[in-house]
Amino acid sequence: MPAITLSSDIGQIDFITGAIKGQLIGAVPGCIPVDISHQLSPVNHQQNAYICKNAYAHFPKGSFHLILINFFEKVPSHVLFTELNQQYIICPDNGLITMIAGGRPASVYAISTNTNGKGTLLACTHAIAQAIQHVHSGGAIQDIASIAMQIEEKYPMRSSVGPDWVDSQIIFIDNFENVVLNITKTEFEEIRRNRGFRIELMHKKDYIDTISDNYSTVPPGESMAWFNSANYLEIAINKGNVAGFFGLKDFSKDATISQNRLSYQSIRIYFY
Repeated sequence: MPAITLSSDIGQIDFITGAIKGQLIGAVPGCIPVDISHQLSPVNHQQNAYICKNAYAHFPKGSFHLILINFFEKVPSHVLFTELNQQYIICPDNGLITMIAGGRPASVYAISTNTNGKGTLLACTHAIAQAIQHVHSGGAIQDIASIAMQIEEKYPMRSSVGPDWVDSQIIFIDNFENVVLNITKTEFEEIRRNRGFRIELMHKKDYIDTISDNYSTVPPGESMAWFNSANYLEIAINKGNVAGFFGLKDFSKDATISQNRLSYQSIRIYFY
């Protein structure tokens, strides 16, 4: 039986997430409903894509991933369905598919919510559960969906690069206030070109110039950088809170959203 993951901005207080999992179990008996997170931001797709993409990478082929973020930003007449790395992603037409995939997948389908755009979330997820059941049973998605000719496309931010520096944005701060930047190990080493480096945290006297293997390789209270399990550059303080200590934030929650872009704080890395 397939794993069916659920990611949303609904939170944990409402009954909705439990009701959706009930719908999924009813449509696909024996399936394995899995919560990824229900604390996702309705607007911070950069962070949402980071969380979802790196969770999905560890699921077996044939898994379904349902993402319910800012579901009613548009009239919910349909949701998007695509296959990616032998798994399936279902989400509103809000740019998340291209954020997660890193480009437009070869085939994207539109599944009708059968509500004429007037239904509740549970009415829409009922239609989604039926679509999952159809595909899991061996039915072709083309039988119940149409090709989505035009979809909203959004793409992850890239670090700004100079001859001897790179400005990387903070895309995620975890529960321990460790800070993740939007630069992978591969990108970092390509820019670095075997040079030394300094990650400046606040002032020139506050910097990191080595990559650690994990948190335990530095003494308690010392700042460190390492490539986390998703291979993104992460900054932390062993047994401390680097974000709170240095006043770092992942994005400006009270900033005016201009052209669907949020204001992200950057950290500069110098190479020498």
